[in-house]
Amino acid sequence: MTVTSTTAQRADLRNVAIVAHVDHGKTTIVDAMLQQTHAFSAHGEVEERVMDSGDLEREKGITILAKNTTVFYDGPSANGETITINVIDTPGHADFGGEVERGLSMVDGVVLLVDASEGPLPQTRFVLRKALEAKLPVILVVNKVDRPDARIEEVVHESMDLLLGLASDISEDVPDLDLDAVLDVPVVYAAGKAGRASLEQPENGTLPENEDLEPLFRTIIERIPAPSYNPDGVLQAHVTNLDASPFLGRLALLRIFNGTLKKGQTVAWARANGELKSVRISELLATKGLDRVPAESAGPGEIVAVAGIEDITIGETLTDLDNPQPLPLITVDDPAISMTIGINTSPLAGRVKGAKVTARQVKDRLDKELVGNVSLKILPTQRPDAWEVQGRGELALAILVEQMRREGFELTAGKPQVVTKTVDGKVHEPYEHMTIDVPEEYLGAVTQLMASRKGRMEGMSNHGTGWVRMEFKVPSRGLIGFRTKFLTDTRGAGIASSYADGYEPWAGEIEYRTNGSLIADRAGVVTPFAMINLQERGSFFVEPTSEVYEGMIVGENSRADDMDVNITKEKKLTNMRAASSDTFENLTPPRKLTLEESLEFAREDECVEVTPEAIRIRKVILDANERLKANRARARA
Repeated sequence: MTVTSTTAQRADLRNVAIVAHVDHGKTTIVDAMLQQTHAFSAHGEVEERVMDSGDLEREKGITILAKNTTVFYDGPSANGETITINVIDTPGHADFGGEVERGLSMVDGVVLLVDASEGPLPQTRFVLRKALEAKLPVILVVNKVDRPDARIEEVVHESMDLLLGLASDISEDVPDLDLDAVLDVPVVYAAGKAGRASLEQPENGTLPENEDLEPLFRTIIERIPAPSYNPDGVLQAHVTNLDASPFLGRLALLRIFNGTLKKGQTVAWARANGELKSVRISELLATKGLDRVPAESAGPGEIVAVAGIEDITIGETLTDLDNPQPLPLITVDDPAISMTIGINTSPLAGRVKGAKVTARQVKDRLDKELVGNVSLKILPTQRPDAWEVQGRGELALAILVEQMRREGFELTAGKPQVVTKTVDGKVHEPYEHMTIDVPEEYLGAVTQLMASRKGRMEGMSNHGTGWVRMEFKVPSRGLIGFRTKFLTDTRGAGIASSYADGYEPWAGEIEYRTNGSLIADRAGVVTPFAMINLQERGSFFVEPTSEVYEGMIVGENSRADDMDVNITKEKKLTNMRAASSDTFENLTPPRKLTLEESLEFAREDECVEVTPEAIRIRKVILDANERLKANRARARA
């Protein structure tokens, strides 16, 4: 963010984002920074990964929302002062790229974390590219150096090659990029879990020689520039995040670029649509460790929260009433995947007590999500009770549906589709750059899987460790439902990750699923007798005594076409006794599909019914005869 004339600096302040690929240890290293600066009270109970505060974040082990914390450093490198370091913990998954872009708009530099064994992976590339485009200085931290399979020196070389490659890639878009500054990157070697760091390279698989994170703090203070501002400038505070408090209502998180913000002050609110409104700051909150504490005023470079502005959204500016100077809005990449979300239209709708089932409730919740999620778009469809939700990736949309399910909503979610563009009269679709690490024996299976998804191999390397790294360019469409099949084919050993890589012409038909569905042909209750007789036909998703309805998918057929089955058939009673009469030991246990697996499994003419208590897959058209007519019409078209 450019400031009109940079004349003064806040030497007592640093704003830094921690960026990395998923699971390279961002949140763990933030834990260690907080502990070593005594952010937790002596008697307080400290959880692991304190920054992953959401239930879903803890369950999945990933960061979904960018969050900030503040550490007050008064160690040897502070020269007797206390330096405030605002740390932004960003997601490492490209599906939550909007969060990364938002996090980078708040800071003056980034700490790039790379795993000492895995090295730079696609998300590393994604977040690093964003940092370089914003011209932010980078500190490289090689984390987990104590891993037994660490290869520290190669990882440093790979990271430097990545920096050089990215810098040359974006030099055309960013003409005044200083290449010497980009490559002058300090390297810190760390073990986040042990809370240790060093500037000297340790032996592979050993802990850094230093007992604490002092070298990391010193590098941040020396290499991340202090926030600069214009002492004569008017107030400019940019809204970069939103939160809510049960007592204060909506909170807007701001980075102040110029001027001072005071509690009770009346300021101009520059809205996204261009209008200016006069508003009063009813409450000003500063961050201390993980808590928000009331403050009287805040100056340039600080990250604070304000209450009292009900409809404020991300990217807007608070500025001076007499001389308003709004900052530009935050821009994010366009969505690549869309999904239709509507009310639950199944025969079992409304069975859950207290569930939210009306179109108005669903629409209000989607609108509420738009407020805090900058990378989502919501468009109307032909039906008044369904909406097209566009996002960065399948995971981001699945997380939204899962959050709504936990909040008590009943929904119907369609199969994820790609968002296409028309370029010179031709349909173009989004592509992704995919990096796959697998043990050598699965090389053939993965190559075959990617070929069926229209993936083109662009490179392959073997480090001699028994693992192969392959790089593909693949349509985003080909990655819908890819993960489950990939993990099955590699027996759970493969690691795959990707980032958006522009648009290319439509790649043609992709076969997602070779097996058809088993469809219930009538409503009723599932009986073990019917399941035993049908289990040679395929695998089931339902268990005995589950309620089903016509058109609901109860399993996966072992053949390619769909099959209507009577899964509610009961055994006719006779007065004959048989030794084998009611033994159900040989009934194969059903597969329990998660929401993500259900969305991956669904075909174009299928959708997922989501309620707080159950997830069911069903045909869009429930009636078998109507479905047959629709299929014939589609075949003719």
